[in-house]
Amino acid sequence: MIEGHGDDSYKYSRPITANFSSNVYGHPDLSGLLEHLAQCVRGDGGRRSLVSSYPEPEPYTLEAELARLMRLEPASVCVTNGATEAIYLIAQTFGGTRTAILQPTFSEYADACVMHGHRVSSLYSLPSEREHFLLPEDIRMLWLCNPNNPTGAVTDKGWLETLIERNPQVCFVIDQSYEHFTRRLLFSAAEAARYPNVLLLHSLTKHYAIPGLRLGFITGNEGLLARIRTHRMPWSVNAFAIEAGLYLASRGMPDPVRLDECLKETACLRERLEQLGALEVWDTDTHFMLVRLRFGKASALKEYLAEKHGILIRDASNFEGLDEHFFRIATQTPEENNRLVEAIAEWLQE
Repeated sequence: MIEGHGDDSYKYSRPITANFSSNVYGHPDLSGLLEHLAQCVRGDGGRRSLVSSYPEPEPYTLEAELARLMRLEPASVCVTNGATEAIYLIAQTFGGTRTAILQPTFSEYADACVMHGHRVSSLYSLPSEREHFLLPEDIRMLWLCNPNNPTGAVTDKGWLETLIERNPQVCFVIDQSYEHFTRRLLFSAAEAARYPNVLLLHSLTKHYAIPGLRLGFITGNEGLLARIRTHRMPWSVNAFAIEAGLYLASRGMPDPVRLDECLKETACLRERLEQLGALEVWDTDTHFMLVRLRFGKASALKEYLAEKHGILIRDASNFEGLDEHFFRIATQTPEENNRLVEAIAEWLQE
């Protein structure tokens, strides 16, 4: 894992009071879930505390519940210790593969693939009709994030369907960790599972802003997932993450974020940043966005905001294909967004 992922507030002496650095919306109402987990710690109602018991060696019960909600067979769902474990499991299972990664994107795809002996190359665009939608002949696995981190862009679903059908020799690993933060059309788990060469990654960590619990899952073809399960460690998902998943599944996976309001606030934040004149704000289909400074370094802006204002942004210069001028932010409350814009304006004037 490289240095420079989001949410590195532990590095700063001043408390961070507005965190834009992670692609997690930090203000969902999780009161019901937190109270339920507190009861599980205490062992209320005669129930033994979860702290005192092992979780299931593999999270069969949660996989079955998620499968029921998504109209899949349990064999088409593999629950993991966050989407990051899913990434490394896939890379391990298919070690040594000739792999392409659509850049710029989350660095863990490349890190996991290099760790497990993949021969990795980068793509900066997907083949279109002009190329007959055909990927390079030697590629056997393609990783892409949709919506993409850090750009916030969504690849058209119809385009992906054509690519998948025209390239049956390629396993498509599509990370949909941010699927609940866009109005663009994406694959459902049931749709993707019909393909023999597609794996979808999902993140309850992102959906419910519970990064401390680490909870994700893979959906896809039963044969592919059977191979992946052979590499999963026993007890990789802790008891509280499983219990959180079961609690949310029992309530139909309620959406904790008012998406229309969040996207409206995102549009307002983009407009205010663009009005500063010294920033190039990339278009986004979700709640986070990539921003380029016309002058100055993102690392300097990050240090200034953290130390002087208690605001944290993500220096995006270490994403492949980006440079020292890029940073990424995720929309938060209107009040926090105003603080961010005002603090950036102050830095630009210094």
